[in-house]
Formats: sequence, structure tokens, C-alpha cells
Amino acid sequence: MSGPAAVIVGPPGAGKTTVGELVAAALGVPFRDVDADIEELAGKPIPEIFIDDGEDHFRALERTAVAAALDGSDGVVSLGGGAVMAEETRRRLAGHRVVFLSVELADAIRRVGLGAGRPLLEINPRATMKYLLDQRRPLYEEVAVVTVKTDGRTPEDVAAEVLAALSR
Repeated sequence: MSGPAAVIVGPPGAGKTTVGELVAAALGVPFRDVDADIEELAGKPIPEIFIDDGEDHFRALERTAVAAALDGSDGVVSLGGGAVMAEETRRRLAGHRVVFLSVELADAIRRVGLGAGRPLLEINPRATMKYLLDQRRPLYEEVAVVTVKTDGRTPEDVAAEVLAALSR
């Protein structure tokens, strides 16, 4: 199958980057973080894109970066937490090995902290995080072929389950 070995989706704090890097290393393939691609494309950090240019501009950059990553990577690709909001992105994910790293509110908040460098979590982070989890969970489930719960688990444990699921 062409395209990425795996695409990792999930909310902030699910461990997409950490687990993605572990899975890529185990498979001997490159790891690609779409958020890092967006920062490179824009020439500035994501919080600055939100402040300077607004969320709509960020989401347009994100759609472009996701499409490029899906077409141009044979490794493990990690998408930003909100990437699945775009219908175009959800369509593009069809046929890919998409892994949803699921995390409940308490663990997500513990891992992310409350809002530092997370533009959508700056105001009332706990309520916002709950809203984002509730709003996005059905979309993550829609695109995923594998769901792995991350709550109370080490990244190594989660990566091992992802690898086992991908080899099935």
C-alpha cells in the first residue's frame, strides 16, 4: 500500500508525537509531524499563526500540509488535534491506516497543562478541552481503523499496541 505506514490522530495530550516517533522508530521509517510542517510553511510557531492570521488561515495551511504529508510520506504521520474537523481531510484519510489515540479529559489536561502554547485552550482551558474532546471524538472515530486508549499508560505501552494493531 502506498502512502504513510500509519497516520496518528487524536486530541491534544493524547501523545501523537511521542507515540508516533516510537512507532516510526520501531518500523524503521521517518516520522512527520504536520504541525511542524505548518510552522515551517508559515515561518512561525502555531500560536503566532493564530494570533497574527487567525484560525481560518491556520486551518487552510493545515489542510495543505496534511495533503502534502499524506501524498509525500511513507513513514508515520501525526496530524494536529483539529485536522479532522476539515471534511476534505477526513475524505483524504479514507483508505489510510489511521490510528486514533484516545484520551479522557483528566489525562489530557494533566498532559497538556492548562493552555500554555495551545491557542484554543487559552481561555477556560478545562471547559474548552472537554468541548473539543466531545466535538471531535466522533470525527476521530469516523476516520480511524484502529483506536488505542492512552489513559494511564506509558508511551511505550501505547506504541506497542499500535504496532500490534498495524501488523494485523
